[in-house]
Amino acid sequence: MDIKNSEAPINTVTLDKNRIDAPTNNIYEAISIISKRATQINGDIKKELLEKLDEFATYNDSLEEIFENKEQIEVSKFYEKLPKPHALAVQEWMDNKIYYRNTKDEVVE
Repeated sequence: MDIKNSEAPINTVTLDKNRIDAPTNNIYEAISIISKRATQINGDIKKELLEKLDEFATYNDSLEEIFENKEQIEVSKFYEKLPKPHALAVQEWMDNKIYYRNTKDEVVE
């Protein structure tokens, strides 16, 4: 998943309910799938951000010394400008990039 080049909107947009629930024929099931994907995306973004910020971390025992690192601020600003995880998940859903299956329909052998 390339979140930096995603076509997901940054602002709130109105979506057609019929397009969202078309693959599952159930709006609640579609929203559940999208929310689970958004949770996965959020975890990936958080992990990536923490890894990048950890490169700039300085470990001091003194609470009085707090340094502002310009590179760290730039990395944080970049991630703040990205589309939110739920917008990325909805965009993936609309582009049919999310694989899902209903376990109720599967035959148990």
